[in-house]
Amino acid sequence: MVRIHFPNSEIERKALGFLVGRFNFKTWSNGETLIPENALAALAVEGIPYTVEGPATYEQSAPPFRSPSAA
Repeated sequence: MVRIHFPNSEIERKALGFLVGRFNFKTWSNGETLIPENALAALAVEGIPYTVEGPATYEQSAPPFRSPSAA
């Protein structure tokens, strides 16, 4: 998984609309988006600009941890 950032919110909405149903991704309110590496090429083919921030940290790519419900 790779962290990317889009130049503005309009492009981010377009990109997220493209990614939905094609790739798994996570996005945060700070504008950072986590996508699989093979999605980079798909975004480039669509002409959607982005900046690669770097690889995902373990905390970003790990599924959320939930404690069992109280009995």
